[in-house]
Amino acid sequence: MRRRRPTQQLPVKPAVLPEEKAYFEAAMADVKRFSPPPVPARPAPPAPVAAQRQKEALEVRAALSRPLSSDEILEAGDEWLYLQSGQSPALLRDLRRGRIRIQSRLDLHGCNVEEARLELAAFLHDARQWRWNCVCIVHGKGLGSPGRIPVLKRLVGAWLMRHQEVLAFAQARPGEGGSGALRVLLGWRRQRQQN
Repeated sequence: MRRRRPTQQLPVKPAVLPEEKAYFEAAMADVKRFSPPPVPARPAPPAPVAAQRQKEALEVRAALSRPLSSDEILEAGDEWLYLQSGQSPALLRDLRRGRIRIQSRLDLHGCNVEEARLELAAFLHDARQWRWNCVCIVHGKGLGSPGRIPVLKRLVGAWLMRHQEVLAFAQARPGEGGSGALRVLLGWRRQRQQN
């Protein structure tokens, strides 16, 4: 047989007397309803800034914006070859023979000098971020330039020689752009971890 639970008695709310209600309303007659001012939305925090990347990008831009010396300007028909001092000639040989795979390419066709400089700086920044070892930079042969002089060919090579992470560069192979492009070998230093 089931036992019945005793029903709980809820406390009875005392009735408010009309005199108490009138007294309360008279006491509150001067009181105004408080409405708090709206809380302004908290702005989104700024995106984190990688100080080291900014510093590196500024270094690249500074190196690429210096005027060229007479040693850095080539004649129109010369082949660009560069090997950073202290590097093995085997690196340049492997680069020229196409033994190092190109990971990305930049095409500067249609750019003026300033646009090309900015595009190259941004591309090298991306290359650093993605740790690309070999890239191809297409500067064109200058056939569309006034006097058919390859202006960008001269400048791109000189700009690359100033970049400390460029280990070597050589004229691209015929299927990659030939004399209108450079194969560039990059070497990235390890960054120290900051505590």
